[in-house]
Amino acid sequence: MEKNKGFKLLDIEDIKLFINGEWVSSSSNSYFTLKNPSTGETVTKVPRGGRKEAIEAIEAASEAFQNWAKLTAYERADYLLKLRDLMLENEDELATIMSIEMGKAYTEACGEVKYAASFLTWYAEEGRRIYGETIPASVSNKRLFVVKQPVGVIAAITPWNFPLAMMTRKLGPALAAGCTGIVKPASQSPLSALAFAKLVEMAGIPKGVVNIVAGATQEISDEIFENPSVKKISFTGSTEVGKTLVEKSAPLLKKLALELGGHAPFIVFEDADLEKASEGALASKFRNAGQTCVCANRIYVHENVKDKFLKILVEKVKQLKIGNSLDETIQIGPLVNEEGVRKVEEHVLDAVEKGATVLQGGRRFGDQGCFYEPTVLADVTKEMKIMTEETFGPVAPIIAFNNEDEVIKEANDTIYGLAAYLYTSDISRAVRVSESLNFGVIGLNDGVPGAAQAPFGGMNQSGYGREGGHQGIRDYLEEKYISLGI
Repeated sequence: MEKNKGFKLLDIEDIKLFINGEWVSSSSNSYFTLKNPSTGETVTKVPRGGRKEAIEAIEAASEAFQNWAKLTAYERADYLLKLRDLMLENEDELATIMSIEMGKAYTEACGEVKYAASFLTWYAEEGRRIYGETIPASVSNKRLFVVKQPVGVIAAITPWNFPLAMMTRKLGPALAAGCTGIVKPASQSPLSALAFAKLVEMAGIPKGVVNIVAGATQEISDEIFENPSVKKISFTGSTEVGKTLVEKSAPLLKKLALELGGHAPFIVFEDADLEKASEGALASKFRNAGQTCVCANRIYVHENVKDKFLKILVEKVKQLKIGNSLDETIQIGPLVNEEGVRKVEEHVLDAVEKGATVLQGGRRFGDQGCFYEPTVLADVTKEMKIMTEETFGPVAPIIAFNNEDEVIKEANDTIYGLAAYLYTSDISRAVRVSESLNFGVIGLNDGVPGAAQAPFGGMNQSGYGREGGHQGIRDYLEEKYISLGI
């Protein structure tokens, strides 16, 4: 396709994996095909790395760790900032690659490149703030110290929906702390990670510090969890897979951080600014065509303002332009694959059969690609699948409520606990409800709360551990206590 031509970071006709600073093919000589969800056309074939490649990557990271950990925090920060600059210089190409491989709207993909780069900026700085401590001794001939050291080799298993940002959110703190690692990108979006590897090479980061192995998920994952050299794993993905990884981490007691599924409630109280609330709902729900773990999945609107809110929201949704993700004028690209479209269709059909009303959208779009119209459903009830399962698509279900205690109870009635949103003009209610919602991230009059300098993570079955903020570097460090006799 036309926009594939002229890539500087990748040879689209000859994709390779990145291990120990070298570009290599799969030892099995097997490949998997990557298709553009906007058109259904084949983009390229990608080497199917497996256990052998995972072993090589882990060995390379182990060897590189010895010298990388010895660098000063200032030296590692210089590398991260150079990598950050290269990301921003190559924003157009990175965004184009992302858009082609997984369907993110180009302008939104540009935003993700900037967001991903911000984690490198933050952790370049945060790595220089890894402080130890001294502890008062109980006897005069001792001195007590705590020092913080990198855990060692880490593995980052990243999702397809934010292929760059979720990688730098893991690699940024790891590299700043002095760790080295292996990245296993999702098979739906490996090119973004491999393009990033080219930037790692251009930045002069030593061989083996960063390794990218795409391919056979089971084989690579098994090696990551069974290899004693890997000390910490960070995974973003489904709750079901996360539970399996907890079991796999147990034999070697590996450090594990999990950012899992979500089913975010979005609450609009009767005193909310409805224009701002509708803009927040639009941003939260339809970003990345609804394919985010933190998108609004259950929109609760007070019955006194429901009709007015719906009128505003539906009008805004009608104005969203859907089309080929490379078109810079569109806001809604395709879903990542046909399976994603079928799930959305199933949820909408189930809701309609159980009494929901389609106010906007409600069907596939176009005769090619994986498109589904931005959709608004009214008269939604808790018996519908869309109220308990992640739809991962551009569907906004609206549920009426009539009092605060009721909506808090309904919002918390889920196994998940990743993100929640509320809109109100009452400061007391804002504090009260924010404290009552059992979610790790709260968007208070804010539909897009993510930031590199803030901790991100879930409660309940949405995982544990935090990424971002000063909290995000903790799991890449060991605290060592030293008792000195003098």
